[in-house]
Amino acid sequence: VRACVLNPKGRVLSIIEVKKRPEDLLVVCPPGLYDATLDMFDAHAIADDVEFARAEGPLSRVWADVAAVWEAMPILGPPEGPVASAEEIEVRRIEAGFPAYGVDVTDANFPFETPLIRHVDMHKGCYTGQEPVARVIARGSAQKQLVGLRLEGDGPAAAGDEIAVPEKERGGRVTSSVVSPDFGPIALAYVHRSAIAPGTEVTVAGDRRARVAALPFSPL
Repeated sequence: VRACVLNPKGRVLSIIEVKKRPEDLLVVCPPGLYDATLDMFDAHAIADDVEFARAEGPLSRVWADVAAVWEAMPILGPPEGPVASAEEIEVRRIEAGFPAYGVDVTDANFPFETPLIRHVDMHKGCYTGQEPVARVIARGSAQKQLVGLRLEGDGPAAAGDEIAVPEKERGGRVTSSVVSPDFGPIALAYVHRSAIAPGTEVTVAGDRRARVAALPFSPL
């Protein structure tokens, strides 16, 4: 199972996957989030007979299509076939609309601002950060949303490029962008809620036209 770990304010502290093994539970988290994730576990292991230890060893995945970025189980072992390049992995990640921690989502973001909201169980019992998340979900949408952009012209956009939307001159910003072999220049970007409908035309970096796209990206 994949899950978001939230801080008390409901913002994303970590993204984890939990794999059940015969003797333990293996928790996989993005590079750089080990300490924050372990600190959270330690803080809440008050009356439980549980121990935490760093796990070492190879891990791989098979991303046969964009859906697999969200669904592929971690394989505890080296890849059986050719290994994709870092550039190929980044293209597939952005095609799938999966936010990279520290790039597209940080501890300044709420899960409901991103597709990661699918990994927050809205029907379970109490969890850290539940109240602010439930309040926004009950009242409506967030002020901004991480969406896909189909860019006109050549080449990717730059991370941090500002976005103008029909109702706001400063209506968002690009977080990551690539040129996809299947979809051309695309990007992930936070956009004001007035412009998150697929097909909405926006302007990137002053003069580059783009259209909002649903995530994951799909053929037109």
